[in-house]
Amino acid sequence: MNDTAAPPQDQTIVRAATVIVFRSGSEGVPEILMVQRSAQLSFAGAAVVFPGGKIAPADEKQAAGFPAIPTDEAAARIAGIREVLEETGLILATHEKAGAQAAIDARAMLMHDEDLAPVLDRFGWTLDLDQLVPFARWVPTFKPGRIFDTRFYLADLGSGRVDLTPDLGENTRLFWASAKQALDMIEMDEIKAIYPTRRNLERLARFASFAEAKEHALNTPMDPISPWVDGDMLRIPEGAGYPVTIAPLSQIRIS
Repeated sequence: MNDTAAPPQDQTIVRAATVIVFRSGSEGVPEILMVQRSAQLSFAGAAVVFPGGKIAPADEKQAAGFPAIPTDEAAARIAGIREVLEETGLILATHEKAGAQAAIDARAMLMHDEDLAPVLDRFGWTLDLDQLVPFARWVPTFKPGRIFDTRFYLADLGSGRVDLTPDLGENTRLFWASAKQALDMIEMDEIKAIYPTRRNLERLARFASFAEAKEHALNTPMDPISPWVDGDMLRIPEGAGYPVTIAPLSQIRIS
C-alpha cells in the first residue's frame, strides 16, 4: 500500500502510537502490559489493548529535538511514551531512573496538558527513544470512517516490578499476562480484543523473551499492514511476521 496516498473522502486518518511493554514473568515467560478500555468509548470500547493513543501536536513539536530520527517516527515514539505514562503511570525510555512518587507527580501533570516536554523539564529527565523498538504499523483502510494509522513499539522493563493503576477515564483496568494467556482469555470470552490486537498477540506468543521479539522486529519488514476483504474473510499480507493472516469476517471485531 502507498501510505502517502490521500485517503478516500469518507475516511479520516488519525495517527497514533501504542507500546507493547514486556517484563520478565515469574516463571520465565515474558508478560505484556494490557489495558481495558472504557465501555463508553466509541473506538474499541470495553476491549483489551496495548496502552497508547493519538499523536498530539506537542509530540510533533518535541520530535524536532531528535534530528537523527525522522520527525514522524520520533513524534510517534514520544506519543507512545506519553500515553503509557498517562494511562498506566509507567515511565518508559528515559536515561534517568524515575522514582515512584515522581512518576505519580509526572502523571498528574499530563492529566492537565498533553505535553511531555514540561514534565521532562520539571523532573530533569531526558528521553532515550532508541529504547522503543518498531514492531508493526497497522492502517486498516478497508473500512470507512475514522482510520487509525498506528505504530506499534516494543519496550522492556526487564525484571522490574512496579505498582501501576489505570487512569479510570479511558481505561478501567490493567493487567500483565503472557501473550498466550491473553489469547486464552479471548478464546474463553473473558476479555474482548479488536482484530489488530489479536493478530499481534498471536505474533508475540511465538517469542520466549523480549530479546527474541526485538531480534524478530529488527529483521522483519515494517511495511504498513492494511487488511483487505476477500469474500467473507479478512486477510493481511504474508511475510510480515504474523502466523495467522486470514480470519472470517463474522468472527472479527474491527473497532
